[in-house]
Amino acid sequence: MSEVKFFYGDAVPLEMHKVRIVQKLNLLPIEQRQEAMEKAGYNTFLLQNPDVFMDMLTDSGVNAMSDKQQAAMMQADDSYAGSETFTRLDEKVREIFDTEYFLPLHQGRACENLLSKLFVKPDTIVPMNYHFTTSKAHIVINGGKVEEIFIDEALKINSEHPFKGNMDIDKLKALIAINGAEKISYVRMEAGTNLIGGQPFSLENLQEVRQVCDDHGLMIVLDASLLADNLYFIKEREEQCKEMTIKEITRAISNLCDITYFSARKLGNGRGGGICTNNKEAYMKIRELIPLYEGFLTYGGMSVREMEAITVGLEETMDENMINQAPQFIAYMTNELQKRGVPVITPPGGLGCHLDASAFLDHLPQTKYPAGALAAALYIASGIRGMERGTLSEQRDEDGIEELAHMELVRLAMPRRVFTLSQIKYAIDRITWLYENRRLIGGLKFVEEPNVLRFFFGTLTTDSNWPDALVDKYRQDLGKVCNLFC
Repeated sequence: MSEVKFFYGDAVPLEMHKVRIVQKLNLLPIEQRQEAMEKAGYNTFLLQNPDVFMDMLTDSGVNAMSDKQQAAMMQADDSYAGSETFTRLDEKVREIFDTEYFLPLHQGRACENLLSKLFVKPDTIVPMNYHFTTSKAHIVINGGKVEEIFIDEALKINSEHPFKGNMDIDKLKALIAINGAEKISYVRMEAGTNLIGGQPFSLENLQEVRQVCDDHGLMIVLDASLLADNLYFIKEREEQCKEMTIKEITRAISNLCDITYFSARKLGNGRGGGICTNNKEAYMKIRELIPLYEGFLTYGGMSVREMEAITVGLEETMDENMINQAPQFIAYMTNELQKRGVPVITPPGGLGCHLDASAFLDHLPQTKYPAGALAAALYIASGIRGMERGTLSEQRDEDGIEELAHMELVRLAMPRRVFTLSQIKYAIDRITWLYENRRLIGGLKFVEEPNVLRFFFGTLTTDSNWPDALVDKYRQDLGKVCNLFC
């Protein structure tokens, strides 16, 4: 990995690419942003993209493609069966993950759907280092139960632990001892714990999980959607891996897992997904469901043009200079905010910079949805769209009781090779201003609350006229006259 030292001034992340295609952005006046937020029911998912200046909602399907990916899309073979496009993707997946079998699906949650249908039985348990919203929903809808057995360090907002995404081995052993191996569907590891700050696990920890699973005849299922960031952190932080290549680390991880699935909207910078394995029995079971739910075995619901792009994107993921930019930009943003006193998750993880909404808005209880309120306030103050990752992202239990999240976070995703450093500095400036005026921000309450995955399309309203107060203060501090940069 290249290390660029600056002779003058502070070192900053240096992009190892150049921009050749651009997309125009809009920065609306703050009054129009307030109106757009109200119209969207104070749910950033429901904002219209033309109203968004910096879209930091997610990195899913919005990463920048390379010139080689764009070129590859032109050679797509759209044959329904026997497609050369599938053959190229199949060979690349098998090469990178060192697996014999590959099944294409249209995205990551499609993989979760099939795996849950096949392996999760009523009253069984899926232990994991942390849940993801859709993975938990699929397990629960099939009658299973999620047990999170993360290490104690995982929920510490500020920490120096390099692998807060590790699974607690003693807790895993205890869970199996209490319930019996026959009650465990499989053990799920997420490469980059999305909901607690994009925190990675170590290769050593995965080796320990593998040993426990071998002792009890259990499968490990890996969600590799955020694998690129996890690979970077393993290479940077884990002593045994410093001399390994990214491809060698990838294979080492894959060889410890029975089934690996991924969303190519994240891993591969395309729009699709897939499952790979060396377990022929599992492959045969999953294969039967592909034509029923996804499409034929040579495309699995994906566009063949996207498949060509994913083939190249997976190979580019093996390049350290490609996978390092997002974590380095995230670290820069996190560290700069921390200098200004803004509460953030540390150490900086993958996927994005995570604001600690509980500390940011410590005057709001979790029942007022502080992470959702902060995401709405940030859009009004800046035009930046982030994602609530707190209690709104949970759902009520079977008795209708609100389940409070372990953390109240606003995730500011860092799509790969999309933003410039000046845009990141703008985000830092507006977040700092918002923190200095945080007492103006009030809570939210539901207007329409879906039963499942409510954060996607539920609508809310404010518990007071706090957006008006926020806009008034913004105008006092940043000028009465609107221009392009208001």
